[in-house]
Amino acid sequence: MSETEILPDEKIDITDVTCPITFVKTKVALDELENGQILQVHLNGGEPIQNVPRSVKDEGHTVLKVAENADGTFELFIRKNED
Repeated sequence: MSETEILPDEKIDITDVTCPITFVKTKVALDELENGQILQVHLNGGEPIQNVPRSVKDEGHTVLKVAENADGTFELFIRKNED
């Protein structure tokens, strides 16, 4: 059984920033989306992958998927929920 691919409406790369700016950039990108749209976030392991998913859930959004890349970075897929 194959997994359905998630098609993001927008993508951001935050591998060049550190916490807490990782969440700030993610929040700004989510603010620009319509409710129900999907944001793909390319981020580093460690603090970013621990904190960003938790923070977006705390803001009321849905983490659809977290996937680790071969280079140790991650892809985070977030559905924007109503403000």
